[in-house]
Amino acid sequence: MLDHAVVEQGRAHLEPVAKELEALGRRALEVEADITSADACREVVARARHAFGRIDVLVNNAYHPGTYDLFEKDDLSNWRAPLEVNLFGTLQLTQAVVPVMRAQGRGSIVMINSMIVRKVLPTMAGYAASKGALLAATQGLARELGPHGIRVNSVLPGYIWGPNLEGYFKFQAGQRGVDPQLVYDEVASQIALGKIPDSKEIAGAVVFFASDLSCVVTGQSLDVNGGHEMR
Repeated sequence: MLDHAVVEQGRAHLEPVAKELEALGRRALEVEADITSADACREVVARARHAFGRIDVLVNNAYHPGTYDLFEKDDLSNWRAPLEVNLFGTLQLTQAVVPVMRAQGRGSIVMINSMIVRKVLPTMAGYAASKGALLAATQGLARELGPHGIRVNSVLPGYIWGPNLEGYFKFQAGQRGVDPQLVYDEVASQIALGKIPDSKEIAGAVVFFASDLSCVVTGQSLDVNGGHEMR
């Protein structure tokens, strides 16, 4: 089970997202769920199908960073949380939605992965392992589900500019005794486009995979990081 702080953080985001969708003239359904629970995953799918009649797209964006410790001194039990959320939780929700999409004869599943699988950093091996496993699983699912008209792809963001990253840069700046802008500039200098993408810019790639613009694209991974890492 996820801790209370994680649940509260997720809850705080639900209502603003729902209001944003409704402001665009769309319908929104808010459902709180712990995807590490298979029952909760099935409940999410059931409620969505009941509300909208069908499920055309699933975007798996649940996230657990794990702990930031060097492997030699780390307690390997700390690796279980990112695996439970980023891999098994994601797969449980995907498994719950597949019968609906299969009955429809089509669907698009988008996994939000991470640049960490391209460039693994010290102290982040546990998180990288969970995302690396998800990348491999995604390709397997694309093979299995393709005959049913279900596409499965991955979006791999790098740094994403927003309050969390801004806070992290301020923390780093405080540790070093420098201006936070210097930390930003150091990271941005490694990115071909010279800026850190924000969440809306990352979302464009997700919309591509969700839409018919990618109707014959499956089993692929798209790096969306401004050119920070290139493959």
